[in-house]
Amino acid sequence: MQKINDDIRQGHFRQVYLLYGEERYLKRQYAERLQKALCGDGDTMNTHFYEGKEISVGEIIDLAETLPFLAERRVIFIRDSGLFKSGGEQMAEYLASPSETAFFVFVESEVDRRSKLYKTVQSKGYAAEFSAQDEATLKRWVAGLLKKEGKGIAESTLQLFLSKTGTDMENIRTELEKLICYCMDRDSVTVEDVNAICTNRISNHIFDMVNAIADRQKKRALSLYYDLLALREPPMRVLFLIARQYHLLLQTRVLRQKGFDNKAIASQIGVPPFAVGKYTAQAAKFKTADLKEAVRQCVETEEAVKTGRMNDRMAVEVLILSML
Repeated sequence: MQKINDDIRQGHFRQVYLLYGEERYLKRQYAERLQKALCGDGDTMNTHFYEGKEISVGEIIDLAETLPFLAERRVIFIRDSGLFKSGGEQMAEYLASPSETAFFVFVESEVDRRSKLYKTVQSKGYAAEFSAQDEATLKRWVAGLLKKEGKGIAESTLQLFLSKTGTDMENIRTELEKLICYCMDRDSVTVEDVNAICTNRISNHIFDMVNAIADRQKKRALSLYYDLLALREPPMRVLFLIARQYHLLLQTRVLRQKGFDNKAIASQIGVPPFAVGKYTAQAAKFKTADLKEAVRQCVETEEAVKTGRMNDRMAVEVLILSML
């Protein structure tokens, strides 16, 4: 990211940039910065946007070979093309020796670093990975945004806020804007504010549901399931999230028994380090055999629905009851 900032500051640009990774907010921010820097204000004649896996590489190459209209460069933005996973050979061959007036910005969720296109971008331009930010970085970012609005937040309140939003910066930004508006006439954000205005992620509902199952709270477990249905969550997605939760708990329990610390567990199971404590505490409520059995039951429930033996809504309800 620093290299992109340096290029923008110095006005010396590479002909191709690749912005990839799971952090959508940062990718969008840097794509917008590059657009502002590379394209003249309101220059719609020489700025082009393509999106999706159905784009025509041949058409894009023809456009790149066309001289810009009263400008020094033609800039082509390509988003979520999938070319860095498969089918990018033609684009790679072109980018090996492109028209010197053509500039490209690719924005992708996933890439194969072994692909010819990725290697070409690395040699001819710059590839920047935007991964989920760590807890410390997110806390500094949120606190900084609140400070600009003249508001403070306690460490414990900030921790609660991030537990509700997750690590997706797009979602954090949205929830933060709601929170700032809600606290408009005050100079600090409280726990009550966060609980009143911030939306719980679906995964939080699933976490609470599994807690209720562990504590044998049948009424609460079913109530949380019905809440998700009321929010129009498909039962099969709820089933997937329940299965995922139990699988994460099983992994956490096994890794903790092997002596792994929070950072290592987070890396292994793919969650933020600050969330590992919650998973460890929840996993401790179950025996390893119980977690394995829960995962097995989820697989059997999915099979029952897919083979038509059970209705999806009823199947998940029966699953929850069987786990209590």
